[in-house]
Amino acid sequence: MEREQHELYEYARRRLKQKKRLYFHFVVLFLASLFLFIATKIFELGISTTWYIWIITIWFFLFLLHFIKVFITDRFMNKNWERDQINRLVTLQQKKIEELTAQIKEDKP
Repeated sequence: MEREQHELYEYARRRLKQKKRLYFHFVVLFLASLFLFIATKIFELGISTTWYIWIITIWFFLFLLHFIKVFITDRFMNKNWERDQINRLVTLQQKKIEELTAQIKEDKP
């Protein structure tokens, strides 16, 4: 397998693993929320009846962060994006160095 194909394969494998973890996170969130709701309503656990809502809300917020990381951040800001940004910055630095070098040569008597 060529290096480029291997990189594509590794990227696809990593993305699949991220999505699989996200889906697992969602299923656990759903089942735990259902369990907390049933345990609170049927068995009347706890003094306050809204404590489970806070737990579900915090967990859902963490799930949203996980979702944003997988589908937004990692999709656009991956290794290729980093490589492109580094190349762009290096090109800008080289251009600036060339301009400064040309300016020094012009200023020399």
